[in-house]
Amino acid sequence: MSTQPSAVAQPATPHAPVVEEITSRLHLGSEEIDEIFAGEKRTAVLGEIAGINALAAGGDRDAQYAQQFLLDRIYRLHTRIPEHPTAEGSLLVHEVTRSLEIASAKAQDALIEPGLIEDAPTEPRAYLSWLKQMARDHRVYKHPYYHKFIREQATEADLRNYVMQESVVDGRFDDLLAMMQVGTAGAAKMEIAANFWDEMGNGDHAQVHTHLFNKIFEVFEISDSELERSLTANSLLNGNLALMLCRYRHFYPEAVGYLGMTEWMAPDRFVQVVHAWERLNLPPVGITYHRLHITIDSQHAQGWFHNVVLPAAESARMRHAIARGILWRLNSSAAYLDERMPSQAV
Repeated sequence: MSTQPSAVAQPATPHAPVVEEITSRLHLGSEEIDEIFAGEKRTAVLGEIAGINALAAGGDRDAQYAQQFLLDRIYRLHTRIPEHPTAEGSLLVHEVTRSLEIASAKAQDALIEPGLIEDAPTEPRAYLSWLKQMARDHRVYKHPYYHKFIREQATEADLRNYVMQESVVDGRFDDLLAMMQVGTAGAAKMEIAANFWDEMGNGDHAQVHTHLFNKIFEVFEISDSELERSLTANSLLNGNLALMLCRYRHFYPEAVGYLGMTEWMAPDRFVQVVHAWERLNLPPVGITYHRLHITIDSQHAQGWFHNVVLPAAESARMRHAIARGILWRLNSSAAYLDERMPSQAV
């Protein structure tokens, strides 16, 4: 089956020369790339990255795309087994990465209503109820993109484009869980492990969830090159935020909130996707992933809340950070869905 991708919210092109300059050399060894970007060259590159971040913070869409495109390309150094030397250990790349990450985090924090997190209850169960109600009150909850457009109006091309954008999180959820569980213990570690084992198809390679997700690409004949060309700044941002939070240990509580909210919202969203898939009479093999997650993610969300969130909620620092991660997910998801929503469907 072959369909044309939707014309909605196509990505910009990263016009910034420094982005091409860096990405074209990420296949080099770390020492070699640091030699190329030494002295005044290094200072100039970091200045240009700071300029991109400043433009992105001001709402420049090309700069936002360049920022998230470059961060995504750098993150690939840490999430793929290379067949050649890479710049993974480069000091210059590390500095660029931290500049991009700090800017991305500041942009997400700027979207949080002042005082909202500080007003959260301190008792763990009351705090958990507050988190859920906060999510229900957010405009992204039951967003019309899923409940109106996907369910009732989406074409094959729309679903095709949807799947490509979703790949930044759904397509690597197993790796996100593997990264975030490092350093955990007790009930939290067991819950993350149970979640991970489900992602691994409980030991059956044919049922590994990333394998099932990739079946959708086969249905729609989506190539790797097309997938890379399709991703928008907001799609890249959602994937980059997830990876950033799971990668760093000091972001563990934010990751708890971000991934927990991802799983909590998924069943209701995937019901709409399954409905659209059946409405369009598409091959059943392509919707297995979403069918499974309607049930599995509902179970995991409840286990996550009770075995990961509740124990952590005894700590004021953890409560603040978990809520921060949830709000990052809610707000970034809202921006992503808003851009995918065709104007005629609003």
